[in-house]
This record gives sequence, structure tokens and C-alpha cells, in this order.
Amino acid sequence: MKSDRRRVLGLVAGTCAAAAWGRAPLRAGEPAERRPPAGALRLGLPTYMFKNYTLDQVIQTALRLDVKHLSLKSFHLPLEWSDDKVAAAVAKARDAGLTVYTAGVIQMFTQAEIDRGFAYARAASLDMIAVNPSEAMLDALEAKVCQTGIRVAIHNHGPDQKSWPTPLEIHARIRTRDKRIGICHDTGHTKRSGVDPVEATLKTADRILDFHLKDVDAPTRAGRSVELGRGIVDIVALVRAIRKIGYAGVVGVEVEKRMDDLGPTLAESVGYVRGVAAAI
Repeated sequence: MKSDRRRVLGLVAGTCAAAAWGRAPLRAGEPAERRPPAGALRLGLPTYMFKNYTLDQVIQTALRLDVKHLSLKSFHLPLEWSDDKVAAAVAKARDAGLTVYTAGVIQMFTQAEIDRGFAYARAASLDMIAVNPSEAMLDALEAKVCQTGIRVAIHNHGPDQKSWPTPLEIHARIRTRDKRIGICHDTGHTKRSGVDPVEATLKTADRILDFHLKDVDAPTRAGRSVELGRGIVDIVALVRAIRKIGYAGVVGVEVEKRMDDLGPTLAESVGYVRGVAAAI
């Protein structure tokens, strides 16, 4: 894995320049050579890592990094907001040239939380949300999915949560349910559980609806988020696996390190993933 990192560093260096923190966003009329190459990953930003930032700052960061897709956490799209306020916030991102492709992770431990979460998704014009349900509410969750047509991606939380530590446990409990119930694979939490994220991706491919691509420094509960490519998650192998399974959704780049000064770590991580994708 370390040799893979070194092998792509040259490409990463160039890509980091394109994703530099101070870079202006790509404009519609710019030459084609500055546009993402064919086959590039559709990168997104899950905004939990931006908990110390406003929505306006999130939007400006996405534009600087030329990342077009956002998964908004409640810090930036509060569940308690009125439908009009939710729609206005999503419109603000859209008017800036971004797509809010999902929101969450939304807790769904009661029927009231399920109802509120789906109403929130409708107000935001979302066809998918990332969720954290209790096992007891899976029947109610499935009924709501069938009623609304809105997809749900259950997010694994590693050893910090018994129900959904890795995609494997999620898959075992949803494999016979409606196919619009799937998995949001957090690769860092999978690794912290002592499970290979590549293996988990391949084994649960038919249900993966979203990715939170994360790196950590140890395969234990004590593992901490680090810049992508600096930890022990094999990002190169993961990108290969994502392509192998034919995943066409958004790959969220997530780094929960120095979240009060996120710019450098996030720019490096986005650049590294782009470099890996270009190299392989």
C-alpha cells in the first residue's frame, strides 16, 4: 500500500494543485482540458466534518475544491427547519452550481423520527437520505420507503455502535428487504472494526448506495481519522473495488481531523483521491 501511495504521488501533486484550497472554481466556459477526465470519480463532501463551518463556508469550500456534490448534515440543514427554509438552503447550493445529493446521517429510532426524516427529504427534493435506524424500526422504515420511493442508505458506525459496525451486518439484515434500502459505506469505521473495507465493498456491492471514503491510523476502536492516503486504509484498492462493482454514485471524501481548520487536510485528501483515480 505504501508503494502504491508513492507511485501516485506525482499525479497527486498535479491533482492537488487543481484542488488547491485557494483555487477558483471551474467555470462553464473553461477549456475542456481543465475539466475532469472521463471515468473520474464523482466526488462529494459529507458535511459532518464541517460542523464548525456555516453552509456558506461549505459551499465556498466545495467550489474551491471543484467538488460538485454535497451530503448535508443537520448542522447545515437542520431537521427542525420549516419546509421553506430547507428548500431555500438546498436552492442556495444549487444556485452556486452544486448538487445536494443526500442528507444525514439521520437517526430513526421511532416512528416520529422516521416520519420527520422523510418529510425533510421531500422538502429538500432528495431521492436518498443516509440514516441510522434501530433494528426494531426496520419494518417501519421499509414501509416508508415503499410509500415514498425515497431510498435510504444505512450508515455503518464501526465499533462505536453494535447494530451497524460494518456493511456486512447491514447487508445481512436488509438483503431480503426492498432494494431501495441500502448501505452508506464508511470505510474508516469499517477498518476500525478490524474488517477490510475492500472485502466489505465487494461482499455488499449489490446494496451500496453511498460511500464515505475515510482513512484511519489504526484498525481498532481507537483509530483516528487522517488525511486519505496517510493511514492504513488501502485507498488504491478501494478505488479499484468501487470501479469493479460498477458503482456509479457519489464517493464522499471525508476527513475528521483538525475540523476547526479543515482546509489543508481536506484539500490534500481530495487531491490524493483524484490522483489515485487518474493513476489506475
